[in-house]
Formats: sequence, structure tokens, C-alpha cells
Amino acid sequence: MNKLLVKKCKYFVGTAGLMRKLFIFIAEKTEILIRSKKIALVILLLLIVRYNPGAVNRSEGFPDRMVPGSVRLTNSDSSGSEFDECLNIVGSFMKKWTIEGASIAIAKDGKLVYARGFGYADTAARIEIQPYSKFRIASISKLVTAVAIMKLQEEGKLSLEDKVFGPEGILNDSCYSYPKDKRVFNITVAHLLSHEGGWSQRYGDQMFMPQVVASQMKTTMPVDTKTIIRFALTKKLHFTPGTGRSYSNLGYSILGLVVEKISGLPYNEYCRTAIFEPLGIYDMMQARNLPDQKAPFEVTYYEPSGMPMRPSIYGTGEMVPVRYGGNDIETLGAAGSWLATAPDLMRLLLAVDGLNYNEDLLCQESINFMTDINNKFAPVGWKTAYIDGTWIRTGSFAGTAGMMKRQPDGISWVVLLNTSAWNGPEIHSYINRMMAKVLLKVEEWPDHDLFENSLPMPIRLELSGLS
Repeated sequence: MNKLLVKKCKYFVGTAGLMRKLFIFIAEKTEILIRSKKIALVILLLLIVRYNPGAVNRSEGFPDRMVPGSVRLTNSDSSGSEFDECLNIVGSFMKKWTIEGASIAIAKDGKLVYARGFGYADTAARIEIQPYSKFRIASISKLVTAVAIMKLQEEGKLSLEDKVFGPEGILNDSCYSYPKDKRVFNITVAHLLSHEGGWSQRYGDQMFMPQVVASQMKTTMPVDTKTIIRFALTKKLHFTPGTGRSYSNLGYSILGLVVEKISGLPYNEYCRTAIFEPLGIYDMMQARNLPDQKAPFEVTYYEPSGMPMRPSIYGTGEMVPVRYGGNDIETLGAAGSWLATAPDLMRLLLAVDGLNYNEDLLCQESINFMTDINNKFAPVGWKTAYIDGTWIRTGSFAGTAGMMKRQPDGISWVVLLNTSAWNGPEIHSYINRMMAKVLLKVEEWPDHDLFENSLPMPIRLELSGLS
């Protein structure tokens, strides 16, 4: 018995020794592997910096770590003399309208020739606007949604003549089955795209009256998009679908749900995989309501002094700035919730401009439907489409304004502001005049394409653990 016990003890001691050696061996190899990974990460970072010096984004909120978001354009990439006058023209415009920050992108013949920020993304922190600065783009988001719907049609997943509500409709959910006005069952996808769904803003914009919606629907705030739609369905339409036109945020918010139902993906996910990534767009995302929810590299928003406060959309009873908690940007969804950079919006514009410089994301038939004003539906997604081939999309909220323009001469431009003017949407006419002055001053167009200076992929390196 004692011999057997001694034998077992020797076995366990030997096994323990073997295990200890094995653990030491694994630890040594793991340390080598960790060091190798660290070296590989450092080499990769050096390659990235070498590829585009100075264009590595750093997160101001995390000084203890280095997080190059993507290799992106910076102001130094647009330091050529061709646009020298742009500094003075834009500076005068910003001073006149008390604009804190702006981002501008200009393309010629399908090439990005200028991308620069002006002023500050945050005045308190003195952070300058860069081409990679993100802005709320408000109703410019509708162009994204229209492209998503046209893409789904090209994929054969829906028809623009499909009914939206009713037993045979796309949104045949039971919560939408009993509208007060049966004409709702005649609303088609095309009607919503062209603001012909039957709703107007005669009694206010349904997407911006959360207190009324919450009260009548007997729910708490904030109210979601589906609740707002159910609220609208308890009212009579203002006109028969297809017989009139009235700008409708509600209609485009509904289209976001159509995208989700047809694609089987969340609205933002479908836009990411079907539109943005194929175009090399990786910085667009949906905006949040509050300042502590800002995305990396998102600007701070400013309003003219003396603007009235508004009750919080969260139902707290406190009065808050309209730009931060007074409007529910998240609930707007497909009607106005995207964040974007000016170069990213230029990528989108060039992909649906119908010109021959680049391959378009949509077929010519889809682009014609969106822009040919003779078809009784256009403009679709765009705010204005002129017969000469000039297409314009604008957007504005408290704290932000944006405009993008496609010209028939091959010139396109995007302007984003992080400050709203006292005259609201009227600021767009002054943006247009400012850009006309800028373009007139260009005597010789650059032949470079700044898109070649940026890396069209998301890169996330977190090096805080390196020693």
C-alpha cells in the first residue's frame, strides 16, 4: 500500500513538473506572439502615416490612446494656389452670418479637387474644422433614402407602384390597419418619394410635435417613428394621394420603414452595405440628440444668440436648446438623421449625377426618374431639379445647414455648416451665391483627384497597451 502511494506521489510530482515546464513554454511563446503583434501594429501604423502624413485622425477625447480612425484628407491637402480666393470669400460669408465652422468639397469632371474646413468644430476647445469633420446633414438625408429605395427597385425587391399600407401593402402591420382615412391604402412608394402621400404641414410637422403625439397616443416621451405614424393615421389626409404635393418629413420617415421591411435589415445597415461601402464611404452614421452622444470627429452645433429654448423631447419638463434635445433627430430616421463629411457627400453625389466621368451607383433610368421633372414625380430625393441639369439638395436644423449642388458643366460642390443663421433655410440662397463667387475665381482647375489621397476603409488601431 505504501509503495503504491509513493508511486502515485512520484507520478503527480512528475506530472506537476511537466505541467510547470509546459506553462513556462506557453508563456514564453505567448510573450513572443504578443511582441510580434505589437511590432506588426507599429509597422502598420508607420505605413499608414507614411501613406498620408498628417491625415491620421486622433480622438481628442482619449489623450492616453492613439486611435487613427481612417486615413482621411486634411486641410493641408487643399493648400494649392488655385483656390486662394476661397479663403477670403468664405471668411467674409462666415463673418456676415456668424458661422462658427464650415466644410467645403468641390469636384470637377468627377474628381475631388478641393476639400477644406474653415473655422472651428468646437470654439471652446479651439478644434479646427477638417475635411473629416462630421456634420448633421438634416434633409440631405432624404437623398440617401431615395437612393436606397431606387436601389431596392433595381434589385427587383419592390416596385415604386407598390402600396405602402393595407392588407397587400408593404407595411401591412396590424398597427397600421385601421386608418381614419381609407385613402391611406392608396399611397404608393412613388407617392412618398415625391411628397405626394397626402400629408401637409397645415397643422404642424408630425415629426416635430412630440408632446402632442405623446398626449394623444397616451404614451411617454420620447415618441418613436412608429408611434408618430400611428398618430398621423388617426387624422384625415389633407389631399388625395397623387393629386398634390406637400413637403413631408413623415413620408420619408415611413420610407425608412419600407427599406427595413423589404431588405430585412435595419435602415442604416442597408444604406451602409448597399450604398456607402460600395462607394468607399465609411464615416456616415446616424446622428444622436445630445452633446454627450457626439460621434468621433463630430462638430459642435451653434445657434444665433437669443434663440428660444424648447421643452426636452425626453419629457423631463426642462427647457433645452433646440439643437440639443429640443428636436428629436434620431426619430426622424430616414428623413433627416444622417451625419456626414463633405467629401463623403461628394462621393454620393458623384455616384448619382448621371454624368460619364464615373460609374454611377444607380442605372440611368433610376437617375432619370429622380431628376426628370417631366415625369410628374421628380425631383425625388433632390430638393430641386432644373431642366438645364442643375440639381440641388439642401438641409437645415437648429445648429446646422448644408447644401449640395450638381451643375451641368461638370462642377459639383458640397457645403456644410455647424451654425444655423437667423433666417433659417433662407441661408441656402446665400450659400449658393458664395459658391458662385468661389468658382468664378478659379482660373485654372487642378488635375488631381483628392480621393486618391485618402484610404477608403475603416482602420481602428488602439495602441494604448503598447510598451
